[in-house]
Amino acid sequence: MANKLYYVHDPMCSWCWGFHPQWQALKIALAQRFNDQLEIVNVVGGLAEDSLEPMPESMQRAIQGYWRDIQSQLGTEFNFDFWTLNTPRRSTFESCRATLAITYQCNSAEEKTTAQNAMIDTIQRAYYLRAMNPSDVEVLSVLAEELGFDRERFKADMISEQLAKEFDRQLQLARSLPIDGFPSLVIEVDGVNHKIPRDYHNHEPMLLTIEAFLAG
Repeated sequence: MANKLYYVHDPMCSWCWGFHPQWQALKIALAQRFNDQLEIVNVVGGLAEDSLEPMPESMQRAIQGYWRDIQSQLGTEFNFDFWTLNTPRRSTFESCRATLAITYQCNSAEEKTTAQNAMIDTIQRAYYLRAMNPSDVEVLSVLAEELGFDRERFKADMISEQLAKEFDRQLQLARSLPIDGFPSLVIEVDGVNHKIPRDYHNHEPMLLTIEAFLAG
């Protein structure tokens, strides 16, 4: 399967959460029409590097403002209790690694894709709806266990050299693609990458654009 659709994202990117409904609808439509012609590849972009420092108050206010903007524009649900129940940190790399670590307990490529998609969704729901902090490895390990994976194996995989190399590879891939932030969609057809304009309200225009590229 030569053609690929890259979904470049970060689980703790609020616009990725806003995009979530249209992304799910687009994936369903693509599976129905192009299941054997297009491979969907999740790529973690890494929004914010590892940090143990509490997030400055000014940044907390700014990000809460982004949440309100997305809520107003898209109707996306957010649980603002997160900001009072946690000590927020500007640190998303651990949540990105978690979407990779979860796959090391899978056997087939199909199982890995299913697990990764489930972990992305679970992290987003934990952060935006359950007021949990996915910057913390302990929180991420709880989420992995909720999905039926071995908690201690997950924590070991999170700090493995294998994962470190794969995470770096994905960061480099994200930087090499024609993206303009997260989320971004890029289709690779015959070795050439093309950016797909995002639509936060309707997946159909994205589907038609992808269809046109695949038709040549």
